[in-house]
This record gives sequence, structure tokens and C-alpha cells, in this order.
Amino acid sequence: MSIFKRRDKRDQAAPAAVSTGQTFYLGEFQGRVAERIKAWDSAAFLRRLWARDPSLWPSSKPSDIVHRLGWLDLPRTMAARADGIIDFAAEIRAEGLTHAVVLGMGGSSLAPEVFQRTFGNSPGSPELIVLDSTHPAAIAAVERKIDLERTLFIFSSKSGTTIEPLSFFRYFWELMSGALAEPGGRFIAVTDPGTSLAALAREKNFRRVFEAAPDVGGRFSALTEFGLVPAALIGLDIRALLAGALAEADGPDAPSGTAPGLQLGAALGEIGAVRDKLTLLTSPSLRSFPDWLEQLVAESTGKNGKGIIPVPEAPAIAAGLCGRDRMFASFILGGDPAGAVEEAEAALEAAGQPLICIRLDGAAGLGREIFRWEIAVAAAGAALGINPFDQPDVELAKELARKAMARTPASGPAAAESGEALSMDDPEALRLSFERWLASARPGDYISVQAYLGPGEETRRALEALRLALAGKTGLASTAGFGPRFLHSTGQLHKGGPDEALVLQLIDEPVRDLAVPETDFTFGALIKAQALGDCQALQQRGRRVLRIDLKADPAAGLERLEKWALMLPDAPAREPRPGTRRDG
Repeated sequence: MSIFKRRDKRDQAAPAAVSTGQTFYLGEFQGRVAERIKAWDSAAFLRRLWARDPSLWPSSKPSDIVHRLGWLDLPRTMAARADGIIDFAAEIRAEGLTHAVVLGMGGSSLAPEVFQRTFGNSPGSPELIVLDSTHPAAIAAVERKIDLERTLFIFSSKSGTTIEPLSFFRYFWELMSGALAEPGGRFIAVTDPGTSLAALAREKNFRRVFEAAPDVGGRFSALTEFGLVPAALIGLDIRALLAGALAEADGPDAPSGTAPGLQLGAALGEIGAVRDKLTLLTSPSLRSFPDWLEQLVAESTGKNGKGIIPVPEAPAIAAGLCGRDRMFASFILGGDPAGAVEEAEAALEAAGQPLICIRLDGAAGLGREIFRWEIAVAAAGAALGINPFDQPDVELAKELARKAMARTPASGPAAAESGEALSMDDPEALRLSFERWLASARPGDYISVQAYLGPGEETRRALEALRLALAGKTGLASTAGFGPRFLHSTGQLHKGGPDEALVLQLIDEPVRDLAVPETDFTFGALIKAQALGDCQALQQRGRRVLRIDLKADPAAGLERLEKWALMLPDAPAREPRPGTRRDG
């Protein structure tokens, strides 16, 4: 039976019971998606994918693609390695440790966070904390929450040289050295073979080094040791996770029309070429899943002026998001309250919005979705005519941040330097700049609120209120994320994707700074340089950026910006500007 459906009146009145799988309501795009699948079947796409044929995607160096396709084998290869990971987790549980802290960024941190927030830690297993913010308040919050003597630190980095996790490690190593005679027993490393981190772990006598497959990129690494070690530590059934992924791994001879990953990829590629705002709706337990999904989608597709923009959204307001630049994907976990999502699904399909409905159960269901979306994004990249395995615009912001860090206090930044922040100390000038920035919006744009602030709950709520106010008044899709976290997820899209981003960058002045041991800088200086470097990188790419310093009271600053946004006149209904199709 075809997976491409139209919801009839009976379906609207009584939504289908939770089950596994995906259902598509594609409306006007149904024919195009079917044609894409037919073309892939004729071109033996699935067989060529499993054969690691780099000609499926454009690249100046096909070998770079071949060496990034190891994730295809993970459901099988990691099943053979699961016992060792599970045995290690049992050792930690037997010792009565209460917390495990992931020191990582991007692909090293996002999947572990999803596992903890979706399933929690089982009784007797340590609670997982993910540290992926260089804001001093974030480091201090972790320090306050944990008991050092009952905490395991997971230093996760493919290279071992990424500045954020290396700085986290130095800070907590110094603390642990003052608490324990043998601090290395409370640290493990997850890295690629032969890295500087592996050498550091041996030098410091870490308890364990887990080496992951080097031919798997960070955003495809959820089913490697980077995701599975933290998952096992909290008591998640990683065998079930891998079994779900294995069930999704169609062999090379399966018809494209029955391969769920290719079906999903065809929908993403064909619809995303015209409606590039992928709006994600979830039931309560899956609220963190879009954090992992947005890196996979954004960093893989956002380049060469093309891209699919992930927009996590609350189901309660989804029905009003009827701009013609959107497509929708909804996720319901079995056992979750699902009424709000199901109501949104019915309203969206009735409005003719393209919609993908996904149902999953437990760890196996999540493993299936992780692998399915990896297949789908690889396939969507082929449909869009881009290489989904590189990230050509990521290094620019890092280089500019390094330059900012290298400046001496005597020289400082030039007075006319781009990236200078407006201050809350001059509210009238700031308000005018805020209104001019919003006036630059065009049909089909999106707003990206990028907060280099401490990610506390009060700030999160205020940031979400501001995002919703901006979205409601402009009629544009809106996203919000904390820096530098998003630099390792959606940052590639903002700079390399379509020129549709209105960026609001928010910085503050930390009340208390923290030194990074073994260096001559502080965490406050690091996050300030990262924000400045990213702002300059965005400006070099011609993006419309408003940079605001909220000073020492970011909550008050966010509240003021929200009030200004709510005072704006309502925008007229917007349609995407002509010529937005960007397929290859």
C-alpha cells in the first residue's frame, strides 16, 4: 500500500493510533516525490549508496565522500562492540557514581543529550549532564550540581583539539586534581584513533579510551561510541537502539519505493527545494530530538546557497504556521500524550501543508529514526545537488574567533571594526536599529536568534518568548539557539545556506568569569571572541546581523526586546519570494 496518503474526514475526527513508521501527506508535491523515487530506482541509487559511489553527490574530492560513509555499517559493526560498552557501564553503576558529564560539542554532545532527555537515567545509573557552552555561568552551574568524587567526565572529541571541550577538560581536571589523588580514574575519552586526545588520555592515566570509527563524521556519529557510551551509562538499552537501526538498513537490492530512508529523502529534497523551512513538532518526551536533527539537516544541506532550515516548533501553534515556505514533520513517542500533535497534524493536512507523520516506540524506534534520517539527508543532498558530508563555511568563524583571541589588550579591536555591539545603555538608538533590522525582512526569510548567553532556565524562557514575539509579528519562521553550541550544528547553514537569515546576536557581560587553566584566557574571553568571530563571518557572507550587548542583566534585556517586538504592527501575510526553488 502506498505511503503517500490523503487524510479523509474519518482520519481527522479520529487520528490513527500510535504505531511505528512514517506516513506522508504531500498534497501538490506527491507527484514530484514519486517521480524522484522512480528516477532513483532507475539509477540504482540504493545499490550505489551501499557501494559508496561518490558520484551520487558533487565534490571536488570524491575520496572525501567515500571516507565519510562509515555510518552505513554502524548498525552491524557496533552490535559486535556493544557488550564491551555495556560491561563498562555496569562497572560505573556498581561504583555508585551519581553523574556523568559529557565535555563535547556538536556531534559529540547532541545525541547523548537526546538520550538523557528522552528516556532519563535508569535507577542506579548516573544522570547525564551535557556541557557544550563556554559561558562562565554554564560551567559554574555544572560545578554546583555535581559531587566531584562521584562524577565521571566524558571528554568527547573526534580530533581532541576542539577548543571548547579541551577548555572544559582543563577546568574540571584542575578541580578533580584537588579532590582525588588519582583524578584520571574519573575521566574517559571518546575520540578517533591516534588523536592528541588519545595521547593525552594515556599521559593522564584516564580510566578508559573509546576509539570510534574514523570514517564517520560528527553529525552522523550518534550510533558510534560518541552516542552509545553515554547512552549505556544512563542505562539505555543500546542493543535495542542498534536493532532498530539495523531494521531500517535496507539492503542494496531493495526497491527505492519501499526504502523508508529514500522515501523520506525524496520528500525532503523535492519539497525542500521550494519550501525550505522544515518545521518539527514533537510529543513531550521527544522535545530534544530536534536539537540532534537540526545539526544533521542544517549542516548537511546548508551550503552553496541552498539548504533546508530546521525550525523546532510547539504543536500548539503549528496550525497557524501556514506560510507557503514550510513543510512539516511530526514525531510521537509511544506512551506520550499525543493530542496536541495529532490536532496539529489534522489542521496542517487540511490546510494543504506537506506533512510527514512519524511514530516511534522506545529505544528501538529512536535508533530506527536516527538511521532513517541519516539515509534521508544523504539522499536529499543528492536531490539538491550538494555534498552533504562537508561543512565548507564552518572554519571561517573559528579562524576569526582565533584572531579575536590573539589580540592584545593594548591593540584591541579597531574602532570601526564590523561586529561592534549595540548597547542596552542607549535604548532609543537600539530600538531604531532593532526596527530597521526587522524592516529588512523579505518574504521567505527566517529569523535566527543567536544567544551567547548562559543557558539557564530563566534565560531559555525569555529567549523563547522573544522568538515567538518576533515570529508572530513578522510572520516569518524563527529559530533560537545558544552559542557557541549552534556553531557546531546550524552555523554552517546560516553562513553557507540561502540568503534568508535575519540574525539577532545577543551577548552579555558575565557577572563572574572563570579562568581556563593552562592558558592565558578566561571562558568569558573565549565566548566573547567566538561571538565576534561568528558575527564577522556572517557579515562577510552578506547576512543581515544585529548585534546587541545585554550587559549584566540578560533577562531584563530580553524582556525589553520582546516588548519592542510586540509593539510592532502585524506584518501582512507573506509568501516566499519568486524563484526560491534551489534544486540541483
